[in-house]
Amino acid sequence: MIVTFISQCEKKALARTRRVLDAFADRIGDNTWQTVITEEGLVAVKKLLRKTVTKNTAVSCHWIRCRRRSELMWIVGNRNKFNEQGIVPVNSTQKEVFMDVMTMKAKKDEFYANTRLQPLAEHSFAIGYLAQQLFKKIVDNDEYENLSKVAFLAGCLHDLGKLDPHFQDWVKKGKQKDPEEDGQHIDVKFTFDKHPRHNEISLLIFNLLESQCKNLNNRQKESIQHVLYWHHAKPYRQNDDFTSSYKAYEYLIKNISAEKFSILVINSTNVIKRINGIAKHFDAIELIEQNLPWNEENLNTLIENFEYSFKSRNFPEFKSYASTDSIDVLTGKIQINAQHNLLRACVISADRIVSKQTAQDLMDYIAEKRLDELLDDQEILSNLAEHLKNVEYKFPDSERTQKQNQVAQELADLRDIAVLAGPAGCGKTKIALEWARLKDAKKIIWVCPRVQVCQGIFEELTQDYLPDAKVEILTGEFKYINEGGKIKNEPEPFSGDVVVTTIDQILGSIVTHTNVNSLLPFIDAYVVFDEYHEYIGMEIFNLLFAELITNKNMRKRCEKNTLLVSATPHYYYLENILNVHKDDVIEMSSFNQSQYQIDFVDYDESVIEGNPFYKTYSDQTFIISNTAQTAQLGFIYQKNQENSVLFHSKYKRSDKKIWFDEVFDSFKKDGSQKYDVLRSGPIVQASLNITSKHMLSEMTSPENMLQRMGRLDRFGESRDVNILQIAITENVKNGSCKGSLAYFLNQLNSLQTTKAWYDFLQDRLNGKVFKIAELYKLYSEFYKQQMQLGDRSAVMQDMNKALKKSIDLMNKKVTEPTKVIKPKMAERKSKISKNSLRGDSRFVQLAVLNLNDFKQPIFENRYAYTPPLDDTTEYDNLTESLNIIKDLGLINFIAQKHGNVDSTHPVKGIPEKKQQARCAVLESYARDADFPLYLSYIEDDLNKVGGTGVRHSEAIYYAITDQQPIGSISLDKLKFLTTTHEEK
Repeated sequence: MIVTFISQCEKKALARTRRVLDAFADRIGDNTWQTVITEEGLVAVKKLLRKTVTKNTAVSCHWIRCRRRSELMWIVGNRNKFNEQGIVPVNSTQKEVFMDVMTMKAKKDEFYANTRLQPLAEHSFAIGYLAQQLFKKIVDNDEYENLSKVAFLAGCLHDLGKLDPHFQDWVKKGKQKDPEEDGQHIDVKFTFDKHPRHNEISLLIFNLLESQCKNLNNRQKESIQHVLYWHHAKPYRQNDDFTSSYKAYEYLIKNISAEKFSILVINSTNVIKRINGIAKHFDAIELIEQNLPWNEENLNTLIENFEYSFKSRNFPEFKSYASTDSIDVLTGKIQINAQHNLLRACVISADRIVSKQTAQDLMDYIAEKRLDELLDDQEILSNLAEHLKNVEYKFPDSERTQKQNQVAQELADLRDIAVLAGPAGCGKTKIALEWARLKDAKKIIWVCPRVQVCQGIFEELTQDYLPDAKVEILTGEFKYINEGGKIKNEPEPFSGDVVVTTIDQILGSIVTHTNVNSLLPFIDAYVVFDEYHEYIGMEIFNLLFAELITNKNMRKRCEKNTLLVSATPHYYYLENILNVHKDDVIEMSSFNQSQYQIDFVDYDESVIEGNPFYKTYSDQTFIISNTAQTAQLGFIYQKNQENSVLFHSKYKRSDKKIWFDEVFDSFKKDGSQKYDVLRSGPIVQASLNITSKHMLSEMTSPENMLQRMGRLDRFGESRDVNILQIAITENVKNGSCKGSLAYFLNQLNSLQTTKAWYDFLQDRLNGKVFKIAELYKLYSEFYKQQMQLGDRSAVMQDMNKALKKSIDLMNKKVTEPTKVIKPKMAERKSKISKNSLRGDSRFVQLAVLNLNDFKQPIFENRYAYTPPLDDTTEYDNLTESLNIIKDLGLINFIAQKHGNVDSTHPVKGIPEKKQQARCAVLESYARDADFPLYLSYIEDDLNKVGGTGVRHSEAIYYAITDQQPIGSISLDKLKFLTTTHEEK
């Protein structure tokens, strides 16, 4: 490939980058180089440049594709020296040019909200008015009329902090460099490390004048305070001393003086009076006059009272939960947090709409009473109704179809949140689509717990039900749309008629600042929550999901537009956490008349001898384990004796897609039957329309057991009794945490429920043959029995344990939106949030291990994936839990070796004796796909640090075989196979 390098470096960086570029390319100008180079060479150049990068470094690389076209590959250093195409500006001026002339000049005695010079009073009123209208439009429920008033008041008050003299000086300077960050940066030299931001000052003003508020109860005041503080993400400060309004007050009077603070308060009351005047002119309800009759009389007394009352009161928590809460108290707090989510979304959405207008346009909208026009949505142009109508013609008018239509009608007739419960294979997807048709849905958001469930639903919708509709899949890994039978990559998010997405994408609306406005279209949309029971044991997700359902429940009766779908509804969670009445659960009976039997198999998980997961299988058998590792080891051990396929979650991005398709094509109805055996982790147990003749499952919760059983003779074709083998250990039977299986179930907050379920089945079935509908009836009876036990209930114990873990994590601020001030980057690279909801993971790189013969593994001299050449292509990456990396001792090993393996990594500059600092740098940088943690090294890299003899005994490799990849696995875990084999 032919590439051109362009340098815009300054000072010492100029000489450093010239030395690197001169070594690889020919200089064809003062700041330009060109050469023919390999991909490996290009990666080396980039690494060497990054090794010495400073604020004065700026180098772009362009790939010369043909005589007339070049393509930007990457930029190292200061991206502001180039535009998004890597083009260098050849001239600039600081003079005012014609297209930059502002139509309005800043007035000395006016207060402005932003660099568009929108007057603060008009800006604030417009946001309050639109926030209230948004709330009313989305909720459309008179029961929440008082809450809509809170949206109005919070919108009017949220920007009072911009009366800060520093902000007003900044905004009146003229055209700013970064107007999108209004109020977040005041100027280059200014720092918010020692000065309150405008949202903190807004809350301070409210707290100071709170005693003058009228007709507001404590809950309403609490909600206003929450929105005032959280309408911006919490800033990251190196030494954050800003814990309360009182602290903000101390810093503010120190920076601007007590006298100017008094003037700021007086200005606040004047702005409120001016907002009240605008409201009267606009014929709005006189909420300001009724609730905020603020005045500056007795200001000294107000300040004294504030200093006394607020010294010990902290800023509002983003999420308010306590581990000591009873279920009743907890559901009350879910309600409050959900309301705060919605109020915050309304104010921020209104703010973004208003801030886009020019000052003159805003004044015109207000003067002509046309603000409502800013909320006029374009009508959704969708022919989804036609596609949904066609679904019923794809199936014969059988008794089964008639029953499905009847259930769909009952769901559509419900006034509240609807729940569809039914055995696997009963046609829940078809019923959900019929429900949407009866509700006249123009758009459906189909929310799934995991990426693999999304893949299964997407395949089912595009192949069986809606082949011609616009069906979109939107996850962190996959973004494409099926339109007219053709796949298009990277569509506009949420542009499909049906959007299949993960819960993570939706939760962004209530745990981030950037995506908060997406909560409103979500509440307004028709939403199907598929396999929602999976959130129940997931820490944090069980509470945040409950908040989303509470938001949907705020809509008026008959228009909740929400369907919960699961074969296993978990009645305790429904009734006690979601407040969904049992009468709103509509059950679809199974038309599968096949006979089943459960056979519990005792085994010792510490040995292979007699272990059912290491036996040879054939004839369309599924072996489903609770972890990927068991599936991997079983596959490796028996791969030469059986025609099997392995599927789990420990693959890199590209392999996940390939092997999902392989599994689905082989085991779907009338599939290719390319494989006889599927060895899998739990990811195949839900919303994957595949079937088997035989099944072995590790003992698990009642929900997982029934989900897995739904893949056994899914289509009711067998005339023989279907045997579901359940492998169980003594520890699980006793409810003891000993052993890997029991420990794993305990970590998933389901050990006691699993034990109780085992005892229940032993009592009720004890080897009996049954039909699948009978087992689901037993499932319902199990929960009825458990709820009658009260505090002695195993389900309640596990539920409380899961909720307590969630609350503990919430209180560690993992859901708190935090903003780190940094330059904008045009690149689209993978990043892991510091507050990831799914645990503390890091990007990792693994060396390849060939396990064609597991007794003699071959360490191949290559890594699992190579970094992309440009800045926009997604990595084919892998991630791993930081806790696992630490537990295996790998982080310390990497800290010792990696600086010598990769001299361009930032860890290189830290002395070897400072191990703790090295570990911290490695962990921090590994949130970026460019700096993965190397959990294993190839031979070439090991030779740099002492040779293959220093290889870590528990290094994690990306294992492969001739048949298929095995995925990431620890070297130490393979000893289980080799030791047992040698003994045998």
